[in-house]
Amino acid sequence: MTDRPQLQIRRLMPADAPLFREIRLEALQQAPEAFGSSFEQECSQSLAQFEEVLARSDVFGAFRGTDLLGMAGYRTQVGAKRAHKGFLWGMYVRASARGTGVAKPLVEAVLAHARERVELVQLSVVKENETAQRLYRSCGFVAYGHEVHALKQDGRYYDEVLMAVALDPRT
Repeated sequence: MTDRPQLQIRRLMPADAPLFREIRLEALQQAPEAFGSSFEQECSQSLAQFEEVLARSDVFGAFRGTDLLGMAGYRTQVGAKRAHKGFLWGMYVRASARGTGVAKPLVEAVLAHARERVELVQLSVVKENETAQRLYRSCGFVAYGHEVHALKQDGRYYDEVLMAVALDPRT
């Protein structure tokens, strides 16, 4: 028997902005090739700007007690012809929490949230990140494309694998 608190997944609220800012900046520093934004771009943003992101976005956090161990964002595509699709973005789990069962429940929470809103969820993942691709496949995602030179970080190009999962509203 362990005294370790259970994992809790919940949507982050504006009051969570300090925790969100901390983990987001960590993610951008630790895995700069994995995100379209950059540490330099976001580190100068005010706490109010992070609160605003949480007020208008669906960002989920994985907590053990009061520790925020991971995050994942969701957004519905814009426009009548794209509103049936959503996008999983900003997925990150702290190094200290990797391999402890945090990532999959976080993705599953995003998919449960999306299931009420869209028919399909898409994402993009750096081609070299096999661990993330395995995670996404275990959640039902399949690769449907490959974007060459999707991101450029410090003079190096990174290709991305495009993945999607069709959602069954009954599950």
